[in-house]
Amino acid sequence: MDTRKIILSAIGVILIVAAIFGAKAIIDSNVQEKPQVSKIVKNVFVETVKNGTVPITIPANGSVTALSKLELFSEVQGIFQSSSHDFRPGQKYQRGEVLLNIDSREYAATVQSAKSDLYNDITAIMPDLRLDYPEAFPKWERYLNSFDINKRVPQLPEMNSEKEKYFITGRGIISAYYSIKNLEERLGKYTIVAPFDGVLTEALVTRGTLIRQGQKLGEFIDPSVYELEVSVAKKFSDLLQVGEKVALTNLDETEEYSGVISRINARVNQETQTIEVFIRVEGKGITEGMFLQALIDAKDEENAIEIPRELLVDRSKVYIVKDSVLDLVSVQPVYFGKSTVVIKGLEDGDKMLSSNVPGAYSGMLVTIQEEESAIKSDRP
Repeated sequence: MDTRKIILSAIGVILIVAAIFGAKAIIDSNVQEKPQVSKIVKNVFVETVKNGTVPITIPANGSVTALSKLELFSEVQGIFQSSSHDFRPGQKYQRGEVLLNIDSREYAATVQSAKSDLYNDITAIMPDLRLDYPEAFPKWERYLNSFDINKRVPQLPEMNSEKEKYFITGRGIISAYYSIKNLEERLGKYTIVAPFDGVLTEALVTRGTLIRQGQKLGEFIDPSVYELEVSVAKKFSDLLQVGEKVALTNLDETEEYSGVISRINARVNQETQTIEVFIRVEGKGITEGMFLQALIDAKDEENAIEIPRELLVDRSKVYIVKDSVLDLVSVQPVYFGKSTVVIKGLEDGDKMLSSNVPGAYSGMLVTIQEEESAIKSDRP
């Protein structure tokens, strides 16, 4: 009995030991060797930094308006009678030609009647002038002889004494004279004359139309000189000067023009924090209402370079290559353009990435490919 127990115990020990070694062998057989990690070295393109002077140009756009523009309004009422040309948009008029002539025959008759009354009033006082003021009689006689009812009333003779002045005033001559002058001024409003050579851009009435007082009749402009209004950030206001030349293009950038800053508004727009700049422009192809792009030279930034905006990381850093390793360095952005940015802070000779590298990080191993031309401050 004891022998049997000993044999069974020995067999159990052997089985346990065998199981342990078998399990260890299975575990060891499943262990895989770790592969060696190969370092990936990317090829990059770089440009050599060369700091210099970068002219900062501010882009702005706006619509063109005529510098000399006349909105035509009627101060009187009547029928549109005639014009020197066909009163339609696009019609050209020379200075002094009649834009609109409103029928004034009824009002002109009123003016003639007032002139006739003045003539009669002066004639009535002539006998008294001959007796009481013989020294004044000759000049008033000459005035009557020169009086033409079909012309503008002539200026009254100069009165040399207080007595003469009181006498003439007391007879209502002076008040009648100024009433006629007022009527003549209003009569002149029935005819609107072109104050300069120009073109009619808007016509709201035609011949035979009943024109009412205060009614807008059209718009007349001088097509030789225009003005472009643009908005510029307040921070650049101190850099702008009246008389500075400005390069202009149309929105398609197919036509180029030249302008000059003529005025700078002193008030800042509270909502946009911009100021209005007015640019005088002349040239063929410019028309009222067209949009133009202005490139205003603001200032020259020293010891800086201009790079594409996509090369800027986190708006204040760029990648450079040092000893075949990428290094992310901080720079100072000076001005953000539409597609470029002017930066400072890099040293001459630094190798800066000229194109983005996917997955780039500081410390990444790289190989420089054929080096591109140096990044300079001057623009093409």
